[in-house]
Amino acid sequence: MIWLVIYTKPQQEKKVVLGLMKIGIESYCPIVSETRQWSDRKKKIEVPLIKSYVFVKISAKDRNRVFEIPGVMRFLFWLGKPAEVKDSEIESLRTYITGSYQSVKVEDLRLGNTHTINYGPFKDQSGEIVRVGSKKITIFLEQMRAIITILL
Repeated sequence: MIWLVIYTKPQQEKKVVLGLMKIGIESYCPIVSETRQWSDRKKKIEVPLIKSYVFVKISAKDRNRVFEIPGVMRFLFWLGKPAEVKDSEIESLRTYITGSYQSVKVEDLRLGNTHTINYGPFKDQSGEIVRVGSKKITIFLEQMRAIITILL
């Protein structure tokens, strides 16, 4: 069995995971806590780390069973085949979410500098710093063609 990625309707990730559990399909949606500000209060809520995506561990013959769950749109494809995710990458996400990673102290952050990430799911990835904020930095990872934000 392999990990595949399914695309869900917006804000349906948690419901899809519950539905998949009910029919016996192993699934994973990394959830993080965020503090949201409303006009009258602040509230801590749990939101998916990767919006509209859920990881499922499923065999090829059972792939169509995921469409029994309301909210599932389609599989994510890469180069004409369903996108596969390695077990080690899922474990890296789980490690990141549970907080069992070491904090990183970065000094002298400047736009245009190259920075190598030392811990977490993007360990050993290098990229150019494209934005520096008071509590986070944004890095463009050339190899992955992705922009990530790191909280300081």
